[in-house]
Amino acid sequence: MATFFDGMKKSFADVPLNDGKVDTASFLEAAESLVKLFDLLGSSAFAVVQKDMTGNISKVRKKLLADPAGAGTLQDLVLSEAGTKDKAATQGLLWLSRGLEFTSKAMRETVSNPESELTKTFTDAYTKTLSQYHGVLVKPVFKLAMKACPYRKDFFAKLGEDQSKVATQLETWLEALENIVKIIIDFFASGNYGKGL
Repeated sequence: MATFFDGMKKSFADVPLNDGKVDTASFLEAAESLVKLFDLLGSSAFAVVQKDMTGNISKVRKKLLADPAGAGTLQDLVLSEAGTKDKAATQGLLWLSRGLEFTSKAMRETVSNPESELTKTFTDAYTKTLSQYHGVLVKPVFKLAMKACPYRKDFFAKLGEDQSKVATQLETWLEALENIVKIIIDFFASGNYGKGL
């Protein structure tokens, strides 16, 4: 029985890390596969989350296509824009990593609290991550999306019929996602590359 994870173009677990540097092309494929996770949440309220993440993926991909050598890893991409006025890809990566951090926290809260419904785990994750960057116009949109989460059992059923396989794949994917998000966020912090973005 195929699961949601079997259908992914690329899992975060398959993204190469060379000396702690994240391969840009593989990372983008894994991020695109993650965006499809929001389809399983089944609410149009999540369209804003998907649109935001997809837009940021496009900014990073545009830079990769324009400068494959300079943007081969996420760290190189940021460094290639560091001294320039055009930081579109860096900004895209910063916001994409924030969206990924929210998703990883939401899924970790969901896995760690099997008695909690998604409305709670996703709201808790939003409060701990994205809400600090959102203004008064955006917060209500995201809060509405969190309230529109499906029941836990329905969401997990959509991930796949074989729940033990789903649990194993989810944990592998989630650990890799958490690791990559930490690498990116730590890198941004190390050089204050997100300043003003």
